[in-house]
Amino acid sequence: MENEPWIVLDRCIQWQNTETNVRHSFVWSVVIVIHRVVERNRARDTPRRVFLGTRLESNFLFAFDRLARGRDRCMRARARATPIASVTEKARGGRKNSRARTTKTRAMATVTVKEVATTPIEGQKTGTSGLRKKAAVFSEGNYLANWVQSLFSALPRDDVEGSSMVLGGDGRWFNKEASQIILKLAAGNGVKKMYVGRDGYLCTPAASAVIRAREAFGGFIMSASHNPGGPTEDWGIKFNYSSGEPAPEKITDAIYGFTQTVDTLKMADIPDVDLSVCGVTKFGDFEVEVIDPVDDYLKLLKQVFDFDLIKSLLTRPDFKMQFDAMHAITGAYAKPIFVDVLGADANSVVNGVPKEDFAGGHPDPNLTYAEELVKVMYSADAPDFGAASDGDGDRNMILGNNFFVTPSDSVAIIAANAVDCIPYFKSGLKGLARSMPTAAALDRVAAGLGVECFETPTGWKFFGNLMDAGRLSVCGEESFGTGADHVREKDGPWAVLAWLSILAYRNKDVPVGGEKVGVEQITKEHWAKYGRNFFSRYDYEGCESDPCNAMVESLRAKAAAAKKGDKYGDYELDFADDFEYTDPIDGSVAKKQGVRFVFTDGSRFIFRLSGTGSSGATVRMYIEQYEADPAKQGADAQDALAPLIAIALETSQLAEFTGRESPTVIT
Repeated sequence: MENEPWIVLDRCIQWQNTETNVRHSFVWSVVIVIHRVVERNRARDTPRRVFLGTRLESNFLFAFDRLARGRDRCMRARARATPIASVTEKARGGRKNSRARTTKTRAMATVTVKEVATTPIEGQKTGTSGLRKKAAVFSEGNYLANWVQSLFSALPRDDVEGSSMVLGGDGRWFNKEASQIILKLAAGNGVKKMYVGRDGYLCTPAASAVIRAREAFGGFIMSASHNPGGPTEDWGIKFNYSSGEPAPEKITDAIYGFTQTVDTLKMADIPDVDLSVCGVTKFGDFEVEVIDPVDDYLKLLKQVFDFDLIKSLLTRPDFKMQFDAMHAITGAYAKPIFVDVLGADANSVVNGVPKEDFAGGHPDPNLTYAEELVKVMYSADAPDFGAASDGDGDRNMILGNNFFVTPSDSVAIIAANAVDCIPYFKSGLKGLARSMPTAAALDRVAAGLGVECFETPTGWKFFGNLMDAGRLSVCGEESFGTGADHVREKDGPWAVLAWLSILAYRNKDVPVGGEKVGVEQITKEHWAKYGRNFFSRYDYEGCESDPCNAMVESLRAKAAAAKKGDKYGDYELDFADDFEYTDPIDGSVAKKQGVRFVFTDGSRFIFRLSGTGSSGATVRMYIEQYEADPAKQGADAQDALAPLIAIALETSQLAEFTGRESPTVIT
């Protein structure tokens, strides 16, 4: 599209109109005339060349292309003669990016703020993962603008005015248009500077890192996480505070309140900003700096890990890995990090080009949706290590040669090996934490290490409070989310690098061609030491909301009536409840976080409704059973858990309430 003739003409006119040293000539008059003709014909349903003959138009456009090239040479020469003090091009560990050159756009003298009338729109309730709806909903009318304006209204005025903020996202459809809306509203509401990832790209952990590195007041993350993308699929947005963590409920509740009364949008009258090239654009007192989406994040990762150690593994001729970016945002990070800096083979990264619709896929890194990677890792000639990440880069899946690591085991293994294998943790772990539905494998590691272990509701903000208080180092959720206190979000690439660090450390003295220590061996050694928590999650996606809510209410009633000692098949009940959490840092209370039935041997089943979808309901059933006997730890999880799964389905009457006989996804 960049070389289409009408775009060339547009840019020629824009350049001529903004350059006072260019003489208005007959040639430019012709440019304008031809441009208008072409534009008029573009708007027709008939072929474009109506008033101009094909050859004549072609000759004109060739001449204008040459003129545009001359313009570009002129501007480059002037840039070389006049140094600018904005962001400079950097090589990241020897990596260069031709698109990362610095530019500077001429500043506007002032910014005019327009007050645009609007009316409230129903259904803009913000959850722990922000606001998620179908993309078509966000792209119509003032739907997005209403929410963003409500956010600015909910934030303290003194904090917003003169502040700096961050903007980026997962590259899905509508992000480019949304970026311009957000920038205009930010300028209109008194923000002084916006840091924006080039092309609007920032994976969620990188956005958190940029907020912290740039000491920004907060940031907008445009993402619907692991949900599908495209014009008919999902879109989402959330706001993270200065620590890099998602906004607390007091803010999200306030945003929702303002969405119900919003009547005016404060929109700066500024043109769209070119987000394709790094550099600074100024509009009066408002400034937009387009930054490389990888740089700040990569700098942080180098402070966490021993990159030389990891490189020694990835450059071994007898080690193979495959990272599946699922055509999502980590495709913009995988090659720069794993290939360019760490030396992995270029073929190690697959589906590495981010696409607005994720190439029609479902960017959720699990055994169902990451089917391509699973087939490779369970093949006869499987790589030593496999990993995948989700739409916005905060989730991960870890695989070995013909071996799958559950998220619960993954975070436990990382924590158990962190001090020895990851320099960031060399002074010890402050504490560990998991979400309540996540299997208790991490609890056993914490007990072995003698550190605190917290059980929180699902949602990264609960971990963030503990991190800010200096009581948490490593944490995880069963929904393929793992992270640490280097940022305030779960971090998919970080988890992959953590596993590579463990593998590199365990194999540093193994000669090439020797018997390498693999993912399966590390996992089984962990089970032998700490025991195995058999775990599985059943997801029933796209269910009708009302029957699901009725099922949960029925389970709450059964839990309230249950008594210690009640029999459920061969299992004896210890307790049943609807999980409630009192935050040890701020004292806030989170209620109704999942109905759980816990038995005397530590086995349990849990039901909760997920809030990460854009429509309908996702029922999640969690099954866990502890096994200390190494002789029994090698059993298939579905076989080991089958009796408890049957009891959970019978107790919940899930099929009767939902009409679903089988889950969409089994983890």
